[in-house]
Amino acid sequence: MRIVVSGASGLIGTALVESLRLDGHTVTRLVRREPTRPDEERWDPATGRLDPEVLSGVDAVVHLAGAGVGDRRWTSRYKAKLIDSRVDGTTTIATAAARAEKPPRTLISASGIDYYGDTGDREIREDAPAGNTFLADLCRAWEGATTPAEEAGVRVAHLRSSLVLAPSGGLLGRLKPLFMMGLGGSLGTGRQYWPVISLRDEVAAIRFLIDTDEISGPVNLTAPEQVTNAEFTAEFGRQVHRPTVLRVPAFALRIALADFADEGVLSGQRAIPGVLLDHGFTFTDPTVASALRYALH
Repeated sequence: MRIVVSGASGLIGTALVESLRLDGHTVTRLVRREPTRPDEERWDPATGRLDPEVLSGVDAVVHLAGAGVGDRRWTSRYKAKLIDSRVDGTTTIATAAARAEKPPRTLISASGIDYYGDTGDREIREDAPAGNTFLADLCRAWEGATTPAEEAGVRVAHLRSSLVLAPSGGLLGRLKPLFMMGLGGSLGTGRQYWPVISLRDEVAAIRFLIDTDEISGPVNLTAPEQVTNAEFTAEFGRQVHRPTVLRVPAFALRIALADFADEGVLSGQRAIPGVLLDHGFTFTDPTVASALRYALH
């Protein structure tokens, strides 16, 4: 297959490109700089620049680009960057797909599990309504930006991804040093649900969505087992053989992280991967313990 990937240098994109190429697929990576390799094509989401010919006739476009939600403290300026990097980029790709002489068969576009807002201990699937938080509004606009491609007949799936656990980088790259020093602990009350997925299941699920033509719309990328932040913390501590008796109070998180504390750390979703399970996807790491073992060892 011929596949175009944006965000190919990120945590998920790097692993996805490697997986696809190992199986003999042809991958083109979208880059914002001047291309230096034959597998690169330039695009500029800020100005809407992407030659539709780049997407013409390809089997799938996987759009993963966007500024990191937890990379910086949430100022008004950074919130605007989060919106622009997602909506502008998705609009650019969806518009180019629609204008291509032969539109791509499939567009797999990133979104987030924060679409649902804070759902407490209520189990939710893909048909749950959107929340009323900044991140929920961001995800709704992000997904809505694929409309030009959908109207052109492109099958579109939205990746409502959860916290991705990987052997290097990502969430665990930040948490592991703290846990190894015995400073790991629950965040806030610890009762908020923390949906997670291993990187290898994230990549496998994206590939499953590329191959499964009958799936469109939102898809929760979470492990089937749902745990609270306190349960995640306890399992993390068990696997690295360190105590997890500390608790980080909510007020300290709000001082350090501003609005991201309430929306990204102290809230959660008990989100079930309904679409994937209904279509027969098999998780390599269906439990948090398994996902952590993969990422930590």
